[in-house]
Amino acid sequence: MRQWEIYQWQFPHGSHPAVVLSPDDVCATMQRINLLGCSSQRATRLPRDNEVVLDAADGLDWETLCRLDVIFLADKEQLKQQRGALTLERRRHLARQMVRIYGLLL
Repeated sequence: MRQWEIYQWQFPHGSHPAVVLSPDDVCATMQRINLLGCSSQRATRLPRDNEVVLDAADGLDWETLCRLDVIFLADKEQLKQQRGALTLERRRHLARQMVRIYGLLL
């Protein structure tokens, strides 16, 4: 399990794709990791400021909205069926959006 991979996870609101946000060293040594939740429905609108669009290049079946403003904590063994991994371009875009959303620049 590595950062930026996408798995299925049973969120409180149902089973959806989830992006692993925790860095690789945390994934290798810790039981719980941080995730970003994605919609399981096809995106039918443009992303909001707190979302990015993922698609087949990332391992999903269609354009999917990934929400960046809520981070979930999950036990690794609860993650099922690896779907794929974010492309390098998508990783950079997602990271820039999170820096902006959370005001991480000084």
